[in-house]
Amino acid sequence: MVNPRPGPIRVGQIERSDPEDITADPRYVAARLLVTVGGTPVGLATVELTDGKATAEQVRAAVDAQLGPEREVLPPATSTEPISVVIATRNRAESVQRCVRAVLAGDHPAVTVIVIDNDPADDSTRQVVEGFGRADVRYVRETRRGASVGRNRGLAEAETPIVAFTDDDTEPDVAWASRIAGAFAGDSGLACLSGPVFAARLDTDQEQASEFGLVWNKGFQGRRFRMSEPPPDSPIFPFSPGLYGIGANFAVRTDAGRRVGGMDEALGPGSPALGGEDGEFMVRLVLAGHAVAYLPGVFVWHHHRSSPDELRKQVRGYAMGLGAFLTKIALDRRAGLMAVRRLPAAVNQMRHISEREAAAGVGDSAGGDPASTNAERLRWMISGGSAYVRGRRAARQAGGRVPPLVRR
Repeated sequence: MVNPRPGPIRVGQIERSDPEDITADPRYVAARLLVTVGGTPVGLATVELTDGKATAEQVRAAVDAQLGPEREVLPPATSTEPISVVIATRNRAESVQRCVRAVLAGDHPAVTVIVIDNDPADDSTRQVVEGFGRADVRYVRETRRGASVGRNRGLAEAETPIVAFTDDDTEPDVAWASRIAGAFAGDSGLACLSGPVFAARLDTDQEQASEFGLVWNKGFQGRRFRMSEPPPDSPIFPFSPGLYGIGANFAVRTDAGRRVGGMDEALGPGSPALGGEDGEFMVRLVLAGHAVAYLPGVFVWHHHRSSPDELRKQVRGYAMGLGAFLTKIALDRRAGLMAVRRLPAAVNQMRHISEREAAAGVGDSAGGDPASTNAERLRWMISGGSAYVRGRRAARQAGGRVPPLVRR
């Protein structure tokens, strides 16, 4: 990425063959553009703005310089096969309304939206959902908290062969659902897929640190992962949860998701561990012999955390979730034996992640500094292990799901 001068960054999307003038609020110092070919993302480009403006010629020059020569891009497969979209939420009615509107604005004609309201404090989310007045937008109240609990409830409620999951703070692309359905229709061996998560806004330092440091976009080349085809660039495969994607944008064949036991309810937001549920689920699918894909054409826009406290809480959740995930591996004898051989590579990857987040200013934006943030991250990871043990016990006592990492 070209580093702009400090200040708010405008977010946008352009078709590479048809760049246009940019006219934004003068406070924006740059534009961060998702560049597409036929609606399929091929890269991100940053354009410097003067008084919030740039000409189409300047946009084209920046795109060509940063993305290189144009290349042929095959359009993603699409399908109208029915699909369910599950949105697990708690006390965020306005976000739910925005997300559901985006899903319904998509080009797929047979989508059922299932909003799972986890132990809500009031009826505001129910009122928002019922306000759509549509049979294909369903409200389900879940008495227990937790994103994994909500997603499992959605997986159980779904009546379609494919279930897509997104978070209430996203806005899926117009072709999101049809491309998910098309990917599964065209690959009978595919059990799960994920796609990029791009920033919807980059107005604050915290939003920028999240985008450039936490890296929810895994690139612009499609990939397919399975145990029989280990990727050469991931020495810790399959125990690399960040390789596959994140919970804000993934989908699964309903039967495959149910067969592996759904999400681990001792992991994820709302659990003592605070995170780790999405990566663990995809790792578990791969260990079970399934194929998991990453498709750049299946993308959503995400409203990142915009304040230091929110970003700090998110970084803490990711660190604790990683510690919880590692603890789950250690508690599984077969998985632990597989993972120990990958320990040196895992340490190197952790170092790389810390350096990347420091370079993006994650520590500064979260109200700390790189040294203190790294020390805190280590403490959070350690506490994530004990949190997972507590959460596993609580989930089982509540009759929840805590599937083993490796099936016997």
